[in-house]
Amino acid sequence: MNYKWNWGILLEMSPEGQGSYLQMLLSGLSWTLITAACAWVLAFTLGLAIGVVRTLPNRFGRLLGDAYVELFRNIPLLVQLFLWYFVIPELVPRHLGDMIKQMPNASFYTAVLGLGLFMSARVAEQVRSGVLSLPKGQKLAATAMGLTTAQTYRYILLPITLRVMLPPMTSEFLNTIKNTSVALTIGLMELTARARSMQEFSFQVFEAFTVATVLYLVTNLVVTFLMRKLERAVSVPGFLGVSASAVVH
Repeated sequence: MNYKWNWGILLEMSPEGQGSYLQMLLSGLSWTLITAACAWVLAFTLGLAIGVVRTLPNRFGRLLGDAYVELFRNIPLLVQLFLWYFVIPELVPRHLGDMIKQMPNASFYTAVLGLGLFMSARVAEQVRSGVLSLPKGQKLAATAMGLTTAQTYRYILLPITLRVMLPPMTSEFLNTIKNTSVALTIGLMELTARARSMQEFSFQVFEAFTVATVLYLVTNLVVTFLMRKLERAVSVPGFLGVSASAVVH
């Protein structure tokens, strides 16, 4: 079988009538980035809170945090998206379920929610590992100074933890970007879905997925470059690489 390469297909008008195939792929990239950014905000916010709770002396809080992490970390992302998109609307009251089904861009909101919760469990584990990797003397010193638990975390533990967590957090953010591709299964027209559509319309499968691969690669390289500059800017002498060795994946 001889495959006929045709890179000019990228500049041809797509059947959608909203630009060329290349513009269609770039539109998918924009949805990928928007979905990843929104999911990351949710994941980081929840993960930070749950990770902190898992390091507190309150046993009940730690048990709840552990249960949350084990629940969302051990169920495949694809299964979670299917549950949120297809199952949950059937379990809630009918009027609420119909409203969810008819919501504009329902696949986008579902992807943000599902991906955000899935990644928040991983972020929570990173936060817990980061806090526990710090010398115990810092917490003892804060207690000796009369700081409350909330003040200890706010002014001493978290500022350092967030700095030493940047390398693993970069990896988690990159995973968030790549995991958006799973959302094509619930109808989100992100980059992978757009590449698949181009392949189905034009039968130029290699061109479609080669460009998609390059766009993913460039995006992740840019993110990695920016995060490394941020790591160097906020690094704490003596703590570089502490969290990376303490993280349990």
